[in-house]
Amino acid sequence: MTSKKPSETDLYAPIRDLLEQRGYEVRGEVESCDIAATKGDELVVVELKLRFSVDLLAQACDRLRITDSVYVAIPKPTTNVRGRKWRRSRALLRRLEVGLLLVDLDVAPPSVEIILHPLPYQRQRSKKRERAMITEMAGRSGDYNEGGSIGKELMTAYREAAIYIACALEEFGPQTAAQVRKRGAAAKAHSILYSNFYGWFNRVARGVYAITPQGAEDIKRYGEFVQGVREQQLHCAVAKPDGL
Repeated sequence: MTSKKPSETDLYAPIRDLLEQRGYEVRGEVESCDIAATKGDELVVVELKLRFSVDLLAQACDRLRITDSVYVAIPKPTTNVRGRKWRRSRALLRRLEVGLLLVDLDVAPPSVEIILHPLPYQRQRSKKRERAMITEMAGRSGDYNEGGSIGKELMTAYREAAIYIACALEEFGPQTAAQVRKRGAAAKAHSILYSNFYGWFNRVARGVYAITPQGAEDIKRYGEFVQGVREQQLHCAVAKPDGL
């Protein structure tokens, strides 16, 4: 077990031993590559770094000009390698067709785990996610979010639709889903009212909903947007009372 701060050279011997066990002839520092290994006509290149970084990826991509068999190697992280961050890192390496080795320096002797082999990558585009993004874009009436925002409340198509319904209920009193749709609400108005995700709606009779005090208070945060909604609703057909 190592007690000193690791260096890139600490990664060399465990990886060399692994490659030699698999029948490769190994040399260090060949033509700017940290590790080069050959078996017949096959050439494997391994780049060593102490952490996953853009610089490491850039080096790996450069080595792909030499051989298809390129690995990057780093010390085994103390964080969960199955977490979201590492899943994304592995996905990126797969796209680049670069392998990944993790070296555990906290055991004696150090061990090497092969996480990824540099295999050909076939991109599979998610039609479902593409449709979801297009639908979300179409459902938004304007650009109310700053790109790159972190930890901020976002104006989504769903939130817009819920605000629209809340404004209708506040302005015109309790209504059914059909009535608020006649005032321009989204086709999924019934689902929004029924699920009551934000706690803005209260069912006062069968199929009839009113805005809650929380809803009336919450929509004040969207002043300019709410004003535009109210103006739009004035131009929509007035819902029939349906006995209300």
